[in-house]
Amino acid sequence: MVSPVSNTAPIQPQPPVQQAAAAASRQPAPPAAGKPQPATTDTVQISAAAKALQEITETSVQTGQEARGGDVQAQKLQAKEAADAK
Repeated sequence: MVSPVSNTAPIQPQPPVQQAAAAASRQPAPPAAGKPQPATTDTVQISAAAKALQEITETSVQTGQEARGGDVQAQKLQAKEAADAK
């Protein structure tokens, strides 16, 4: 027969905190039609192998966009492709 085992202590009910409720009631409510909050963004780091794969599989349109945006690697690739086409 299997019986449950619990190592946790029983949870005792806590009395409500009066100070937090009083402090919350003193603060003005934020305006509903105020300025929108900026979206939160996350930064992702990818490995060198993933970057290489991404460079290999990108289209010539993407390479052109990156070259116009100042990407030195894309500019070199475009120059190499132009030299090979001659």
